[in-house]
Order: sequence, then structure tokens, then C-alpha cells
Amino acid sequence: MTITAAADGSALGNPGPAGWAWYVDDSSWAAGGWKHATNNQGELRAVLELFRATAHIDDDLLVLCDSQYVINSVTKWMKGWKAKGWRKSDGKPVMNLDLLMEIDEAIAGRRYRFEWVKGHVGHPLNEAADERARGAAEAFQRGRPAPAGPGFRGTEAAGEPAFAAKATAFVRQGSPSVPIPRAERATADAHDELFSLDDLGAEIGEDFRDLIDPHGLDTMRSGGELQWVSLSLSTDEHRRLVQRANARGVTIEEYLRGQI
Repeated sequence: MTITAAADGSALGNPGPAGWAWYVDDSSWAAGGWKHATNNQGELRAVLELFRATAHIDDDLLVLCDSQYVINSVTKWMKGWKAKGWRKSDGKPVMNLDLLMEIDEAIAGRRYRFEWVKGHVGHPLNEAADERARGAAEAFQRGRPAPAGPGFRGTEAAGEPAFAAKATAFVRQGSPSVPIPRAERATADAHDELFSLDDLGAEIGEDFRDLIDPHGLDTMRSGGELQWVSLSLSTDEHRRLVQRANARGVTIEEYLRGQI
């Protein structure tokens, strides 16, 4: 079978607030962005994240892309750049090297092809990816959360292991000082993805239990009795949660608390 997906990027100001997105259908897409990046970086990141999201699927991948720069970089120029130590024919370093090297790693052993589509002419998949990439860029421009998308369908069906990850949210009531845990700072590479707590609940269900942990506490002014909530996340869900917290430069707990 062949997975057909559009990948697109957007930058407001180029460089400026930027976004990326890939789109298969309404149940299978992802988006993210940065406070400051170029359109080409958004286009490359969209392709990279698409390959990463489908790495566990043994299907051909057809990538619809409106960027000749991205298509040529991956299909024509990359091999020569690598042979020259990631330098162009004039000896100058290749731009966007980190993203290109990650794409080179992600496509190894994959069956794929790219197809150029003209942007902004009503192609349904391209328009859907463009809308989500621009939405992410606008969210970063305004300092607001933006939907990250459900990711690629079938991740759990592919047998990705589930494990319990404590993602604690807090409900504050009243006025006394209460202890708040300081979580270990997440270390995964940020994809600048953002989501709402409602999205998380829809993904993993309302299987919560009260939890009190007396260790590693700081004190802050809050409004009343502290309630702890723990929930079980799959590996993929936890990864996305870490990425979204990193995108805001906060701990997982601080991120979730901000969504309440």
C-alpha cells in the first residue's frame, strides 16, 4: 500500500514565526512550529516529521510537496552534498544542515517518492497541510497554543509499548500556600508542538487516580487544597507531551497546569 501525505511549511516574515505540518486525512496529521524560522525550515521539518511518524509502517510513502527546494534537496542534491562533506559545489556549507542530515537518516531504507504540487490552487491535501502550518505560525506569532494534531493513525496498533508516565495536573482551590512538585526538566528534542488538555483526555481517556508525593516540593501561593492527578500514557503520547512542554520552555506539570 502507499501512504499519500502532503507536507508544508509557513513563515510569517520569512524569517519570522513559522510552522510546519503534514497531512494524510482529518484523523492523521501533525503540526508544530517555532518563534523564529524560515519557510524552507518549515518545509523541511514537515517532511522530516512525516518520515518519523511513519517509520513503523512498512508501506510506500508518497510525499506531496509544493517546495522544489525540498524535493530537489532530498532527491537530487543530497547525495552530492554528502560526498563533499555537506558542502555545495562552490565549497560553501549547505544551509539547514541539521534538518537535512536528520532527513537523510530518516529516509534510509524507506520506500518513498516525492510529487510536486502547485501551492494555493485548491489541492485538498496541500491546502490542509498549508492551513495547519500557517495556523501553527500564527499561534507562535500571538503566543498562543496551537493544535499539534493526532499524529499518524495506527501507532498503538503497530505494537508500540505502553508505560505509565506521571503527568500531574493540579486543581487549586481556596487561598493557603500549598506545595507544588518540581518535575525533572524534559530532555527530548522540542518539536514546538502544543495541544489542549481536552485533546489529551480524548487520546488516553479519563483513567485518573489521586496521587500524593511528598518528595521534591517547592511552595507557591495557590488557592487551597492541592489535588494530584496521575494518568498512564503510551510511549508516543508521552513523547508528544514532553515535546509540547519543551516548546514552551516549561516542565510537563507546568504545561498541563497551564491548560486547566
